Amino acid sequence: MASPPQPILDIAEFIADPVAAADFPQTILRFRNDRAAADVGLDGISDDEWVRHFGRFEPLPGNLPRPLALRYHGHQFRVYNPEIGDGRGFLFAQLKDKSGRWLDLGTKGSGQTPYSRFGDGRLTLKGGVREILATEMLQALGVSTSRSFSLIETGEQLHRGDEPSPTRAAVLVRLSHGHIRIGSFQRLAFLKSDDELRRLTDYSLRTYFGSASADPIELLRHVVEGTARLAASYMAAGFVHGVLNSDNINITAESFDYGPWRFAPTFDPGFTAAYFDHAGLYSYGRQAEAIQWDVVQLAGSLRTIAEVDAMIAELDRFPALYRAALIERFLWRLGVGSRGLEEDVALVQAIEEGLVGSRVGIDRFFFDWASGDLRHGSDVYADEAFAPFRERVAAYAPARSMDHPFWSGEPCSMHIEEVEAIWARIAEDDDWSALHAKVAQVRAMGEALGV
Repeated sequence: MASPPQPILDIAEFIADPVAAADFPQTILRFRNDRAAADVGLDGISDDEWVRHFGRFEPLPGNLPRPLALRYHGHQFRVYNPEIGDGRGFLFAQLKDKSGRWLDLGTKGSGQTPYSRFGDGRLTLKGGVREILATEMLQALGVSTSRSFSLIETGEQLHRGDEPSPTRAAVLVRLSHGHIRIGSFQRLAFLKSDDELRRLTDYSLRTYFGSASADPIELLRHVVEGTARLAASYMAAGFVHGVLNSDNINITAESFDYGPWRFAPTFDPGFTAAYFDHAGLYSYGRQAEAIQWDVVQLAGSLRTIAEVDAMIAELDRFPALYRAALIERFLWRLGVGSRGLEEDVALVQAIEEGLVGSRVGIDRFFFDWASGDLRHGSDVYADEAFAPFRERVAAYAPARSMDHPFWSGEPCSMHIEEVEAIWARIAEDDDWSALHAKVAQVRAMGEALGV
């Protein structure tokens, strides 16, 4: 389980604070992701060891001696907030996966930190269950996402204003490709710490992109390219993150920190996930705009150590990169090969027009038309809204095998009604079977899609 010296230690003195985990009354193991654990060599440990490390936070051998709560600022719904940071989580360990990438094990609900403000530092069990479902579904749909690594119930009762209380508590561990956020750079810019901005840039390029250049323009280039792909992936998945604040955008462009997420039932650009997002700032159709706005804040944070015109040139690439990624992700989910830019653009437009005009579910559509051949629900697609799509898709060749048993069943969705039903069985009867069955179904879909 030991790793080389953890790179975060090179910058820990200005990016994080040592903290201690809460001492929980109980540690009941509810979910362990052995598939993710295998990637970092932790799948062979016993349940008792698992609980010691991910419920009691006994350090992994040869790893960080103490957890680190990361410092950052950020724009929250476009309002700058310098009073944030890891308020109920910390970085527990850094490990290399089988491909040599550095990955972080971070927590949610592990107790109070210097950044908790008035919070209790805890996570509801329901919140942990919801994050498992979100990350499993997104991974299966080819979205770059953190993975829910462990969920342990802690025996505490929490009171929350937006759900029935008291409610059960848990601590979640995530496996992520880094925890450096746009907000991490915003904090250093706010403090006018140019030397530390340069060190964080060097750390980020070296650790997550394998570069020795330490060039802030190169870092911005990676972030622009990655976040454009992320925004496009959300659209093809029908996913609404809900809170795309700049402190929730990872510089590796890996989606993480799931709060009021939703999967849109239909292709509705105005669909929102957060009940408090009254203006629809982070609605389904505005996610690319929101993510691009956050990336502009990263560029603003780098302006004292980077050439402004060069940064503007990188930022100007985002729209074209997003459009290209959107086409690629839609064709990938449909399971057809490209026929060139002009025809691909027309096909994606026809998909969007058909979905908007017919109100057919997103998951239903991509399942029925897998590999570009109608396999289910022929009547609904006779609708005039789908006429341009039917005409164009006929020229496309399949790019995916249809041999997996998943394709002979029914589409897999993750709409709020099913999430609530899974939670109800846990809350009322402590019945976890529906959760485990859903995870198995989602992973089967991922296999069928070649993920």
